[in-house]
Amino acid sequence: MSVYLNNKTVFMDQQRTAWQTVKRFLTYVLDLKTTLFFGVVAMLGYGMVDATLLNILQPLVDEGFNAETSEFLKWMPLFVVGMVCLRGLASFSSSYCMAKVGNTVVMRLQRELFDHLMHLPVSFFDKTPSGELVSKIIYDSTQVSGAASKSMVNIFRSGAFILGLLIWMFYQSWQLSIVLLFIAPVVGIIVNVVSRRFRVISRRLQQAMGNVSSTAQQMLHGQKDVLMFAGHETERKRFGTVTNHIRQQQMKMATTTAASNALVQIVASFALGVVLYLASFDSIRAELTPGKFVAIVGSMMALLRPLRDITNINSEIQKAIAACNSLFDILDLDIEKNKGTYKPKRVKGKISFTNVDFTYPTATKRLIENMNFTAQPGEMIALVGRSGSGKSTLASLITRFYEIEKGQISIDDIAIHDYELKSLRSQIALVSQHVHLFNDTVAANIAYGRMNEVTREEIIAAATKANALEFIEAFDNGFDTIVGENGSMLSGGQRQRIAIARALLQDAPILILDEATSALDAESEHKVQQALEELQKDRTSLVIAHRLSTIEAADRILVIEAGAIVESGTHTELLAKGEHYAQLHRLQLGGK
Repeated sequence: MSVYLNNKTVFMDQQRTAWQTVKRFLTYVLDLKTTLFFGVVAMLGYGMVDATLLNILQPLVDEGFNAETSEFLKWMPLFVVGMVCLRGLASFSSSYCMAKVGNTVVMRLQRELFDHLMHLPVSFFDKTPSGELVSKIIYDSTQVSGAASKSMVNIFRSGAFILGLLIWMFYQSWQLSIVLLFIAPVVGIIVNVVSRRFRVISRRLQQAMGNVSSTAQQMLHGQKDVLMFAGHETERKRFGTVTNHIRQQQMKMATTTAASNALVQIVASFALGVVLYLASFDSIRAELTPGKFVAIVGSMMALLRPLRDITNINSEIQKAIAACNSLFDILDLDIEKNKGTYKPKRVKGKISFTNVDFTYPTATKRLIENMNFTAQPGEMIALVGRSGSGKSTLASLITRFYEIEKGQISIDDIAIHDYELKSLRSQIALVSQHVHLFNDTVAANIAYGRMNEVTREEIIAAATKANALEFIEAFDNGFDTIVGENGSMLSGGQRQRIAIARALLQDAPILILDEATSALDAESEHKVQQALEELQKDRTSLVIAHRLSTIEAADRILVIEAGAIVESGTHTELLAKGEHYAQLHRLQLGGK
């Protein structure tokens, strides 16, 4: 579950208990049954070997040093070497198997999360910082890896070691060993209290890591603005605040871990003191040999280390539970609704809006209200109006980036909700003002999503029609040139022509141009406009325009104000009316 507070998405995991989270996580782990089985067997073997090595103290003292013959001591070196070799084999096997389990689980979680994010609605990304999501993919999944490998290794090893020691101690003297039954509940209470504390701190630490990622990403994306407006100190303070918050949470985690370790050690030391005191009684001492006494005391002292390890493991487990909750919160979000089944090969291109109302999920005021218009196949419809009037929103509604509240949008008289989502979007080519290019080759960006479906010749032909061939061939590597992150190696006009080539290659019957030339200089605009004219041939076009000179040839111009159509007609007709469109036209001509 997530809520929206102060322009930020806050994920809530209080509705999921720790045990529910663990059970869900185990579904990923249990897919690797064979590897997990061998890993657990090796871990148990490791722990039992450690316990066995400690338990030879009793026969070593009683039968080795106090016996009349030294045959036991002669065989002891071989026994110790053999057990240590077995311990090494078990250590390697358990570490390898659990590392494989942990890394595989993390890979699956990351892939599932990545795939799920790609299918979430656009409205989710409007209100969630991308840095926070990157942190979940990288940082949170790493915390899960610790539980799936390192923590499980230590749990089984330490558990087997403790179990082996307890069995041996009760076998040697149940009277002395029964003391341990009284400290177990105390240790359990300490672990339970600390677990809750760890979980709270871990959740805060994950949120803090998300803030660091968001802050760093924000600075990196706006680095030119930082330089231009001397925002170094502002960004330094902002980053300093979020990193200090991480430091505070990490110190709380370290303090809690240290305190819990100390408490467990103190409780165990009291138990050891009680055992030593009881051993002073003649009735108990009479049943003990020197070897048994050394074995029991040695075992109790040896218990301190695995008890400390399990307490430390608890912090890792609680981090992992908090991280799993964070990941599961995302995985439980609803993906885009896709209940349509209609999959046409190619639509004719008729677009109809009928009584459409729309409000953004994060807004309180309705943006589109009672919108009605129809674009016939092959017709060029231009949408003009002031910023914030709702022009670009109409494009987002046709592609179903957002769901309408009321009314109907249809293509070829079939509601867009009846179309299968992928099929619907394959009928539409979108070229916007803000072109996103991937850090890949020019060819891969032109053929994005269809690289395995098109030939090199088709890519070149699309680039030629988009007036992009000239600058592409000027690159040293031509179509194999890496364009950089978001096309940083290209100019604005070049990025636009790459986007137009991509749209040409898609060859969709419906074209949406969302202010595709508004940020270009005159020369770039001229070249891009020529490419757009080529792109618009034999297609239904919705052109969202800022510069009215680019849409004078439109079949119909719709003037949008406050989410409603206030005027409709050709360029000549609207100028003759002398109203909204004519006023916008005069403003662009400098008030003449």
